[in-house]
Amino acid sequence: MSISPENEHPQKVVGWAARDASGVLSPLNFSRRANGEEDVTIKIVYCGICHSDLHAIKNEWGNTIYPIVPGHEIAGIITEVGSNVKEFKVGDKAGVGCMVGACHNCEACEQSLENLCPKVIFTYNSIYYDGTKTYGGYSDKIVLDKRYVVRIPENLPLDATAPLLCAGVTVYSPMKHYGLTEPGKHLGIVGLGGLGHVAIKFAKAFGLKVTVISTSPKKEKEATEILGADKFLVSRNPEQMQAAMCTMDYILDTVSAEHALVPLLSLLKSNGKLIVVGLPEKPFLLPAFPLIAGRKVIGGSIIGGMKETQDMINFASKHNITADIELVKMDYVNTAMERLAKGDVRYRFVIDVANSLSAKY
Repeated sequence: MSISPENEHPQKVVGWAARDASGVLSPLNFSRRANGEEDVTIKIVYCGICHSDLHAIKNEWGNTIYPIVPGHEIAGIITEVGSNVKEFKVGDKAGVGCMVGACHNCEACEQSLENLCPKVIFTYNSIYYDGTKTYGGYSDKIVLDKRYVVRIPENLPLDATAPLLCAGVTVYSPMKHYGLTEPGKHLGIVGLGGLGHVAIKFAKAFGLKVTVISTSPKKEKEATEILGADKFLVSRNPEQMQAAMCTMDYILDTVSAEHALVPLLSLLKSNGKLIVVGLPEKPFLLPAFPLIAGRKVIGGSIIGGMKETQDMINFASKHNITADIELVKMDYVNTAMERLAKGDVRYRFVIDVANSLSAKY
């Protein structure tokens, strides 16, 4: 007989969960483990809504274990620390991203790349070391090992920093790893959504020239005048695409919808790099000639390790980089998911968890 989520652990918690592939979220009483010697307990104040949350609650990747409490862009305040925790103290601002565990022994873990560990444990919809399921940030508190806690500097607001724990490191990590950071170089950013708008801010802080590549002409003013991109390129405009051929050193592709790579490769100079961080459901079509003709590189990247996540937050603090958000209450979350599916958000929903859950549920 299986134990109910509410009785698995000693700490009672309330969150919002999806129970089936309809993806409809509603209140769920569940539990967290007691705070261990190496653990930190965080009162969740805000949690960003990531597009992967939407995929997961609808089981679009085929691996969802219901009930599922999503959320891996968590920002809050530490309320308890274990006896072996010296790095953090009660009252500190802290964040949690996409991971809460890994093997800690493999080559990836030894390089602080826990995100690439074959046994990575995700913040929700994973099985923890003790055999129980992980539940995410659409809830009032979380308990986790200290090595997966991110320190949030005082000058960063918790609400607009929360999305950086996933969206921020998803663009920062490949920029650092693939060398897309050389001042004066030209970076194309494909897609102006939750990832793309943060990528512009990081790229400008690195000193890059930035062109936003989008299917939507109406986003041009926002991209250039508000977010600071240097140019805007409409990918459906053949004349614009022709004029931009062989002008970019790098391209960061953030789009999760089905799209063609070959037109993007044509924008790159010789030796250019196209780095993919979006997750379209269908495979890309990739003829060899446009790749080999200019000695071009296609790479990929998924989130980032704990060290680079902290490095990213510190860089964001230094340059005052935060996400552009729309703050919503928990009971708006189903409407937010519907709007997210249509791309109707500028540029990231963040749930006001602390002012939603404790008052009502």
